[in-house]
Amino acid sequence: MSDPATPARATAPDGPAFSSFFVLIGALIGLHASMAATRVAASLYLLKHGHPEWMVGVLLSLFAVAPIGLSLWAGRLADRHGLHRPMGVGVAMALAGTGILVASQHLGALALGALLTGGALSVGAVGIQREVGQLAHDPSQLKRVFAWVALGPALSNALSPVLAGLLIDHVGYRAAFGFAFAMPLLAWGLTLRLPRRSPAHAEAARLAARRQRPDAWGLLRLPALRRLLVLNVVLAACWDAHSFAVPVIGHARGLSASEIGVVLGAFAAAATVVRLVISAFSARIEERQALRGAMVLATAVMLGYAWLPGSLGMMAGSALLGLALGSVQPMVLALLHQVTPADRQGEALGVRMLFTNAATVSMPGGFGLLAGATAAAAPMWLMAALLLASFGTLRRLSEGHANAQAVAGPDAGGPPGS
Repeated sequence: MSDPATPARATAPDGPAFSSFFVLIGALIGLHASMAATRVAASLYLLKHGHPEWMVGVLLSLFAVAPIGLSLWAGRLADRHGLHRPMGVGVAMALAGTGILVASQHLGALALGALLTGGALSVGAVGIQREVGQLAHDPSQLKRVFAWVALGPALSNALSPVLAGLLIDHVGYRAAFGFAFAMPLLAWGLTLRLPRRSPAHAEAARLAARRQRPDAWGLLRLPALRRLLVLNVVLAACWDAHSFAVPVIGHARGLSASEIGVVLGAFAAAATVVRLVISAFSARIEERQALRGAMVLATAVMLGYAWLPGSLGMMAGSALLGLALGSVQPMVLALLHQVTPADRQGEALGVRMLFTNAATVSMPGGFGLLAGATAAAAPMWLMAALLLASFGTLRRLSEGHANAQAVAGPDAGGPPGS
């Protein structure tokens, strides 16, 4: 690792951790691409075959059902056993879900594939995020490493919808699901290149686990963590609103699957760019100010998205929204590691994922009903209103952060490795 006093650069961690860091990012890309390609192909399959918008919303909700039950368990698994065990579970689930969809595109198969691939990503991502958190030694480095890690889903979202759309248009839906099946194999091959924990490390993790309170909800006594989770849920729901609205609006305007994939890719490409900027200037970025800017821009874009002209207008709006929402995850993960006891960060990541996916379960179904009853862009207007209502929570976040160590006790001494 570089000296914490060294100015931030657009680089990953230095030294022996360098190669492992990029292997972790590659593994995350593989697992995320499986879910992203499945989500796009399944949504377009339903619309192509005349199913209503509310069914698309229900299907998208299913991607978040399994993580609700698995996230806390995955966090404890990562705290006690490190990376390989949660990644192994995630890869197995992803292969099962996409394998079913290669064999059949029946409605039941689509639902089961959504459940399994969504759960797979939640289990694997918690392990990867916790592993990466161990590479940072101060808040600036936390923002930098999580900006790089957030590039994984951004690159996946930039490429997977485009590739899935091209495969659908030129080969068929089964080919798109075949692409989704291949990606977990890549993720596991990369994971196997990483060293497993030493016996001493594993024993230390087990001893720390015995000292933990059995109730993960005790973490919610941290005021800063509670407020951070509220903001994270609202901003994640904005991402879901965009993922729902683009295929529905694009289909209503007569766009092809490839054009819809390019619009979604513009969002993800912008998210990639902003995360590169964060990695380059992490020392100069204050987390709460970055969240405030993201919320202002996201609110403005969501209010005006319905009036953007044609596919080029939708691409521009999606890119602006990608700049806003793409900056959120590095800030949230950096803050989470600062306000959570070091030996419970896996659990905290699991709690975050549980809350995020609980919203994702309820939101798309509601988005579908709202869009069917009013207008296709109504979910975006709803999220703009929720963003406006969340600015008060953001103002109170600083107070909660200042009190976090006093509430958490002596174990909350800072980010991992400090």
